[in-house]
Amino acid sequence: MPHELRFKPYRGPAGGWGSVRSVAKHMAKERLIPSAVAELSKQNKPEGFMCVGCAWAKPGHTRPAEFCENGAKATFAEITKKRTTPEFFEAYTVTELRGWSDYDLENEGRITHPMRFSHQTDRYEPVSWEEAISGIARELKEIRGRDPRRSVFYASGRASLETSYMYQLFARIYGNNNLPDSSNMCHETTSVALPEVIGVPVGTVMLEDFDEVDMILSFGQNVGSNSPRMLHQLKDAVKRGATVATFNPLRERGLERFINPQDPLQMLTLNETRISSLYHQVRAGGDIAVIAGIGKALLDLDDEAQKAGAVRVLDTEFIEHHTSGFEKVAAFLRAQNWPELEREGGVARKDLEAVAKEYARSGSAIGIYGMGLTQHKLGVDTVQMLVNLLLMRGNIGKRGAGICPVRGHSNVQGQRTVGIAEKPDLAPLNQLEKQFDFKAPRDEGLNTVNACKAIIKGDVDAFVGLGGNFLRAIPDREQMESHWTDMQLTVQIATKLNRTHLFNGRSAYLLPCLGRIEVDRQNSGEQIVTTEDSTAIFHKSRGMRTPASPHLRSEPWIVAELAKATVGADANVNWDGWVADYATIRDAMEVTWPEMFAGFNQRIEHPGGFARSIPARERIWKTKNGKANFTIPRALQASFDTGEDDSILRLITLRSNDQFNTTIYGYSDRFRGIEGTRMVVMVNQEDIKRFGLKRGGVVSLTAVSDDGIHRSMDGFTVVPYDIPRGCIGAYYPETNALIPLYQHAEGSHTPAAKSVPVRISLQGANI
Repeated sequence: MPHELRFKPYRGPAGGWGSVRSVAKHMAKERLIPSAVAELSKQNKPEGFMCVGCAWAKPGHTRPAEFCENGAKATFAEITKKRTTPEFFEAYTVTELRGWSDYDLENEGRITHPMRFSHQTDRYEPVSWEEAISGIARELKEIRGRDPRRSVFYASGRASLETSYMYQLFARIYGNNNLPDSSNMCHETTSVALPEVIGVPVGTVMLEDFDEVDMILSFGQNVGSNSPRMLHQLKDAVKRGATVATFNPLRERGLERFINPQDPLQMLTLNETRISSLYHQVRAGGDIAVIAGIGKALLDLDDEAQKAGAVRVLDTEFIEHHTSGFEKVAAFLRAQNWPELEREGGVARKDLEAVAKEYARSGSAIGIYGMGLTQHKLGVDTVQMLVNLLLMRGNIGKRGAGICPVRGHSNVQGQRTVGIAEKPDLAPLNQLEKQFDFKAPRDEGLNTVNACKAIIKGDVDAFVGLGGNFLRAIPDREQMESHWTDMQLTVQIATKLNRTHLFNGRSAYLLPCLGRIEVDRQNSGEQIVTTEDSTAIFHKSRGMRTPASPHLRSEPWIVAELAKATVGADANVNWDGWVADYATIRDAMEVTWPEMFAGFNQRIEHPGGFARSIPARERIWKTKNGKANFTIPRALQASFDTGEDDSILRLITLRSNDQFNTTIYGYSDRFRGIEGTRMVVMVNQEDIKRFGLKRGGVVSLTAVSDDGIHRSMDGFTVVPYDIPRGCIGAYYPETNALIPLYQHAEGSHTPAAKSVPVRISLQGANI
């Protein structure tokens, strides 16, 4: 259980001895010393397994240790020796378990048996796999008979390419495109923004580009906690002479200083690498204004160069031959006034001009971004503004340059690649129909936000969850939990217990699956699965550990059995053959996407995997007009908060150093100096005085919304923090309850979790 808050600013670097101590602590917590060493040595290696945590790129030429602190925690969590057995479920009612924290639920360890929820006893009870599959299929078929669109098939970002391909096919044979996934909650904004401007839904950067880059522009991304292995590329680039300019509301340690735990000399001498030579704290939702300021300054530099008869700052040849819309964007940038840009962005003119000068001197540049750009009302506009900045100097489609969205979960990008999408035009439906002899649905399905709205409205009867912790990850938690139990059927495929499993439909099943690190043995022998990383490289992953229980089944097996029992006669799919040998699933994927997956089973054996074709890397623009497109944002401010009411604060939801997505590994946010609890709110010192607060005071946060629903949370302890005035920070997923479903990015429906309008008020006495 958490203890009371301990707050002491952390003075050390990212990595270093702090990382080593953290890894050792979590290895001991899962009772793994020294048995986890073999697994860690194979993590992200060509003959090992791909990390179950983040999706950052995996090199072909690996280091001795190709894992980071948080990747090690993810591995430890999966291979833990702790078990959640039928005896555990017999000891606790679901109502009792709802009082447990996220950490305590998952800390019970791996689920060992398939379970069925009993409303009579308020407990999960063991059930055979045969009974579970037939019971679920019976309910799904009954609902399908009424309306197949009333069932939802959700996928978390962990499932392999093979499982995801099977899952989307199952849903479409069933009769809908209701395939929301975790991408909807984080980088759906990327999937909407990039196709419009460069013709691909993913980034254009590969690992080798970091070897040649001159400048890195990083926006809204906390590398130290979210993708620590990227620190190796940043460190090497800086050592080579590249400049890193960071724009983020908080000063995150991984973007400031780093000691490589794999470098004995650095560890012994404590010789740190300074990562960002330029670091500016952006007002939440102010990135459009910041990028506009850099672009405006860049135009001024180009004007000066022309007057002096010097080399142009803009890449005019690239702009002329490869782009459309530049003149309108240039006019927009010239029309902006500096006081407004400074006010909306929170960064001074002189600082933005300094960044523009460094950018103008750089022969190549990479634009890196995370959810600090995507999770705003105008997230699509913000991403496209960053693309504008890169296009101005021709920094897409050349070596050492490009746009680099940093994805979260390990295969979230790959799932979309193989058809997990609610939009029918994102899947090759004609080919699937021809290949498997069925009629695919053409209606647009439900994304995550719309699935939530439909559940609240009573328009969803069944929810099948392929991994994840849906109820913890989505906005408007109180509404969702209160309506979740109205559904006829809920099914959760999982490795460990989480809060979503404690809210159940009239029929409910908990199906335990193998983890990626466990040996998956089928009729043809041990299987491999595949994933896609953030740089669009496909990798194989081979399990190596004995499964946590003999009663576990692989995700492909579970999907196949459900499909056979539910829609088995409605399409020509060899589900049994696929499960017997996963290579045959990859053969089927090659037929569906011959250009992308040609020679899949042979090419996946390459030590560094193989690259997906990204036309924009070759300056081939698969847009409507065949050009890379400059776009004008709809406003300078990306937030739902207009900024007119000074009593409204912008809440930035954050992950700690001790979590990954909704999985909480512990109560230590080392880099921020916060220990012992997650119920804290980080507040600017001036705002503490302005609102009459005190350090250690307990406050309430209340959402500002216009839908008539009251959303408030109590019990946050005030921590004075270096955060822009008018902004506060608190942890995700706890604060998701404050985000209304309607507050999402326009065009992508990604929840606007990085600038949530709230009010803060005192609660009780100070502690």
